[in-house]
Amino acid sequence: MWGIVLKPVKVGICGLGTVGSGTFNILRNNAEEITRRVGRSIVVEQIGARQVNPTCDTTDINTTGDIFEVANNPDIDIVVELIGGTSVARELVLTAIENGKHVVTANKALIAEYGNEIFAKAQAKGVMVAFEAAVAGGIPIIKMLREGLSSNKIEWLAGIINGTGNFIMTEMSEKGRAFDDVLKEAQELGYAEADPTFDVEGIDAAHKLTILASIAYGIPLQFEKTYTEGISRITAEDVSFASELGYSIKHLGVARRTKAGVELRVHPTLISQKALLANVNGVMNAVMVKGDAVGPTLTYGAGAGAMPTGSSVVADIIDVARTLTADPTNRVPHLAFQSDQLSDAQILPMDEIECGFFLNMTIQDRAGVLANITQILSTNGISIESVIQREREGSDLVPLVVMTHDVKERNMNAAIAAIEALPDVAGSVQRIRVENLA
Repeated sequence: MWGIVLKPVKVGICGLGTVGSGTFNILRNNAEEITRRVGRSIVVEQIGARQVNPTCDTTDINTTGDIFEVANNPDIDIVVELIGGTSVARELVLTAIENGKHVVTANKALIAEYGNEIFAKAQAKGVMVAFEAAVAGGIPIIKMLREGLSSNKIEWLAGIINGTGNFIMTEMSEKGRAFDDVLKEAQELGYAEADPTFDVEGIDAAHKLTILASIAYGIPLQFEKTYTEGISRITAEDVSFASELGYSIKHLGVARRTKAGVELRVHPTLISQKALLANVNGVMNAVMVKGDAVGPTLTYGAGAGAMPTGSSVVADIIDVARTLTADPTNRVPHLAFQSDQLSDAQILPMDEIECGFFLNMTIQDRAGVLANITQILSTNGISIESVIQREREGSDLVPLVVMTHDVKERNMNAAIAAIEALPDVAGSVQRIRVENLA
């Protein structure tokens, strides 16, 4: 029986930086294996890049400095957007879709902020937009949520989804180092940018969490409603006290379905040292997902880098190539749920979130101070789980750490304001949320 030989799928890559070079080299190096998986070859027809990457042999590839030439090339089936940013990238992607081309992107900011618009246009044009590499680099967490866990109601998910932040917290935890010291090393190692705001203040993780939550719960992308708090205020003392209490501090993205709505938040978080996520260290990423049928699951791996992220980009290219001839109505929806079935579930404001809290403060070492603080907590309906108080030789100011049971954030905010107003409390109260990932 003679097999049908399908014409090659032609790809245009826009951006040949770290991820672009990884994508190009994987397509070249694994061409035979990819062809066996797809049933047809995938070839790089054109590259749009400002300059040639020395790690890529592009001597036989049509290369242009104009990325829109790629989006307008009639021979190209799939445009791969790897230029980053949101303004030019958005225009490039929308141009490609308008021209009837499928799109693969690793751009989490683009999807989190403009995904609703992009997906609507893609659906109208009958093309696919794939974005596995936008979250957690080489970890196939999006495919897991969209396909592998599609039979489950997702109860919650929690992830270490920024390698820079995790590297910093790991160094602070394991070596007792200060935040500024570790950040400087992270920049020297290339883990953090010269301006590290997106990483250390949680914006990068919030983009990724927005995407994961939309797929998990079938809600529109709502980055602007994601609560975001960074790790720049975490001290070595916080880390030491947390460890003494049996906890690690991780910069987590958390999404949870409740009767009142969906929690969507990124912030430093105390988790038990026995939890799997507490043992994810260095620049690695991991995401835990709790489904009603499957229970808790964990995916772990490299969250960045040329080859890990390129691996996810190429996996998306393969997925698109496999379904080029499929009826558009039978493809896996962009956000896992049919576009006309997205939920209008409310994103809960932080005041309504309920969890435990770790409070670290400096107080005058005199009788009655602790009693005043516990009275304020009690008045706001907050029960105490444990207390640590230390003496400082030669000083009448001492650290006090209080761990509380679960309480609404609104109550804790009121209590902290009242505690900070006490004359015997010096400075502000450090507040870190506590998660029980059971």
